[in-house]
Amino acid sequence: MALRLGEMLIKAGRITEEQLNKALEAQKQSGQKIGEILLELGFIEDENVISSYVAKQLNVGTIKLEDLDLTQDIVDLIPEEIARKFTVIAAIKVGKLLFVTTSDPANLLVQDTLRFITNYEIQPVMSSKSAILAAIEKYYGTEEDTIDDILEDMASGDELDVIEEAEDDFSEAELQEAIQEKPLVKLVNSIIMDAIRRKASDIHIETYEKRTRVRFRVDGNLMEMAPLPYRLRHAVVSRVKIMAKLNISERRLPQDGRIKVHTQGRAIDLRVSILPTIYGEKVVMRLLDPESLMLDITKLGFPKRAMKEFNRAIHMPFGMILVTGPTGSGKTTTLYSALQQLNHPNVNIMTAEDPVEFNLDGINQVHMHSDIGLTFAVSLRSFLRQDPDIILVGEIRDGETSSTAIKAALTGHLVFSTLHTNDAPSTITRLVDMGTPPFLVASSVRLIMAQRLLRTICPRCKREIEPNPEYLEIIGMSTEDAAKIKFYEGEGCSYCNNTGNKGRRAVFEVMPITAKLEKMIIDGAGGLEIGEQAAKDGMRSLRQEAIRYMIDGIVSMQQVITETAAH
Repeated sequence: MALRLGEMLIKAGRITEEQLNKALEAQKQSGQKIGEILLELGFIEDENVISSYVAKQLNVGTIKLEDLDLTQDIVDLIPEEIARKFTVIAAIKVGKLLFVTTSDPANLLVQDTLRFITNYEIQPVMSSKSAILAAIEKYYGTEEDTIDDILEDMASGDELDVIEEAEDDFSEAELQEAIQEKPLVKLVNSIIMDAIRRKASDIHIETYEKRTRVRFRVDGNLMEMAPLPYRLRHAVVSRVKIMAKLNISERRLPQDGRIKVHTQGRAIDLRVSILPTIYGEKVVMRLLDPESLMLDITKLGFPKRAMKEFNRAIHMPFGMILVTGPTGSGKTTTLYSALQQLNHPNVNIMTAEDPVEFNLDGINQVHMHSDIGLTFAVSLRSFLRQDPDIILVGEIRDGETSSTAIKAALTGHLVFSTLHTNDAPSTITRLVDMGTPPFLVASSVRLIMAQRLLRTICPRCKREIEPNPEYLEIIGMSTEDAAKIKFYEGEGCSYCNNTGNKGRRAVFEVMPITAKLEKMIIDGAGGLEIGEQAAKDGMRSLRQEAIRYMIDGIVSMQQVITETAAH
């Protein structure tokens, strides 16, 4: 029986059993490969060590690409976009056998795709990911014009000819034929698989005048991937439409749909949005992976006091709990975690969502359809006739929803909802601006929590820096205090796609409504006054929590400034 990678490294004296156990614990949280985690934790410093032991484990050969001169004709057997997408490069050809370097030789999907594209039998050979990326840049290169080329064209004095563009005219039958072709089906599937592998939250497919771009949003950042062949732009969009059960002949109006895929033994939902643009249709697919949903409330990253206050509020018999923050700040995860903790057979939980992002067993979830009149306010009124104990309203967008939700909170129901506000204190002002009387807000709202997701510094390219004096002034830190702290940022490497960040960490601003705050709300106090009193009551602001992570070396000072505001 083949040894596992960790066991092989222990046997070779490369790591200790204690280090492996720490790596395995980290793997439970991140789902990364054990080799990546060992590198990330610094237990192994050389990427080539991992490559050589993975090769032994899988019984494949290894190549040091740095010492090898590749033949361009052999490299070109794999198209550039495929090489970049899968991080592979063709190295040696022997008859009908093509040796391909990869950092993931166990990935059979990649081998099948390469076999299909090249018409060769594929033999994977192990090499480090950074070496493959360097070889891709060396042998494929770029074809972008230099500034000198552009200036030369401008100086030529050529006249500009305006060309009337003919509108593309594809019949539905032609599109149906194109989108069922096996290569195209594999292409679209590989885009989705690559996004899942990279833990992307969104896939963007965008058509411009002469190119079609693919981007993934990973850890909040948009990353540009290998471009799609321009000639396939309509067929790719139509293939996505077919998968989402949308109308492929409608190219003038926006469309929304869903796709469910199965991979690696789990089901993943994709929320699809199609939007017409001047050069074609833009596709955005939001990936909703149940495995990425953290439903254990104790692992969301709450500080002790904030966890205690939030836990106390969600176990109240009635009242309203509001979570605020911009899109993509993790509000849904927080609310689902709270509902999961309260989800018992003796409790009736109902949710009104637009859209329902994840299915939660034992909870009655309703998808909004405003085009037929099923709005948050309408659903909420219907919920009150369904004998609920706990209600989740996806978002309070207007006075009607606010009024109905507050009435539900005052009549013996525990109500959860979200708003888009900058911080917890300003949420009170927003509710009053929607037309809700201050005395109703004061008597119904029990806790407000603002949250953000901060990008964490990449552990592989993390380096100490001198703090920017202007930044110190912005966050209100003296040079004397700064001298006691080490400041870090990510330099950018292949592991973090040259962003300097890898992963995200949540920060929370938890404001329970105390007796003093209730009186202030009734008296019409503004958000600034409410925030000052909440701070006296013990509330820590988003910026204060972010600075705590900065001092611990987890996030950069720039993230503190860009993602949080000073009160």
